[in-house]
Amino acid sequence: MLRCEKVTSRISGFYKLPPGERLKAVAEQAGLGQEEISQVKKGLELDQADKMVENVIGVFQVPLGIATNFVIDGREVLVPMATEEPSVIAAASNGARMARESGGFLTSSSGPVMRAQIQVTGVSDPFGARQTILLHKDELTRMANDRDPLLVKYGGGVKDIEVQVIDSRIGPMVVVHLIVDCRDAMGANAVNTMAEALAPRMEEITGGRVYLRIISNLADRRLARAKAVFKAEDIGGHEVVDGIIQAAALAEVDPYRAATHNKGIMNGITAVVLATGNDTRAVESGAHAYASIQGRYRSLTRYEKNKDGDLVGTIELPVAVGLVGGATRVHPVAKSAVKILGVKSADDLSRIIAAVGLCQNFAALRALASEGIQRGHMSLHAKNVAAQAGAKCDLIEIIAARMAAERRISVDRAVELMKELEEKGQEKN
Repeated sequence: MLRCEKVTSRISGFYKLPPGERLKAVAEQAGLGQEEISQVKKGLELDQADKMVENVIGVFQVPLGIATNFVIDGREVLVPMATEEPSVIAAASNGARMARESGGFLTSSSGPVMRAQIQVTGVSDPFGARQTILLHKDELTRMANDRDPLLVKYGGGVKDIEVQVIDSRIGPMVVVHLIVDCRDAMGANAVNTMAEALAPRMEEITGGRVYLRIISNLADRRLARAKAVFKAEDIGGHEVVDGIIQAAALAEVDPYRAATHNKGIMNGITAVVLATGNDTRAVESGAHAYASIQGRYRSLTRYEKNKDGDLVGTIELPVAVGLVGGATRVHPVAKSAVKILGVKSADDLSRIIAAVGLCQNFAALRALASEGIQRGHMSLHAKNVAAQAGAKCDLIEIIAARMAAERRISVDRAVELMKELEEKGQEKN
């Protein structure tokens, strides 16, 4: 199937369509073929899963949805999100709709650069060892790059070597950082291989003993940034703008609030990372470590008012994702998700992920500053509760709507409503 000539993320009534019709609409936009459509429908096969991890006995599927309305760097983007939590995709779509009134999200990045750490211990003169390692920088760089000539061919490889002496409870140790441009890979395999290759030479030139030689998931050289302007009139007025800024200010100084604030950001980020077959744990650990890099756990976003009184939101965080290697190249649904996004590089993907994180956070803060977080969330959660109570098909929608209107969302209430509806049905008959 060819990609639609006029791609748009603004699909009217998308959420009202049945799943099959939604998939058809997305397939037309993204140019998915029949085989890709079939794979998205059925998910991961057992024999495919068996090749991905050990001791496979089944697959645990997570719903895959599409967030609509995103405009990122002037491009219409449909965003695949894999999540089990109700309201996440709806909130992202709603936040993106409000952002597009001012042109959507503008993004930037620092490039696909990762760090590998090599820990040298047992050195009697750690500062002298540091200087020795730096004297051998060119040799060590060549040795590392020889381990991955293909990466070097495409412009990647070791770009610098940093060395520091770190005091620990068991004495000083020399820690070497390989600064590696990973291009379109997440980079763990490449940088780990390079670090392991250099370990024997490090021991030779320092007289020390190398233990750790592994990637750091605090990818502070692989930052992705996004910015959006939300017009006050489109998000509920100046009082809502002020409420969001007040809530965000608390997250900047209070770790108890920052933890929940950042969890809301990760609702969106993790969903896209998972949908594209990337490493959710690596991205999450990097984000939370970066939130603490100044010595206090803080929010990853900032909110301000511009001269017109509109809300300006920004985000900056490490996003270590790739398009080559790992599940991204193996999982059939992940491959289709990447195609739907229309990204050409890992850097493109990281910036989209940052935009989604900002959007998700804005949507949560707007709810907190206006009707409260539970209203929208519980309305969507009501469908799960109705199904849990045993409701089927159209009855799920009817019972969920009743519970949401009453603000009484529980399995017991769903069972009561089912009995009421059954009795009414019997009376009519």
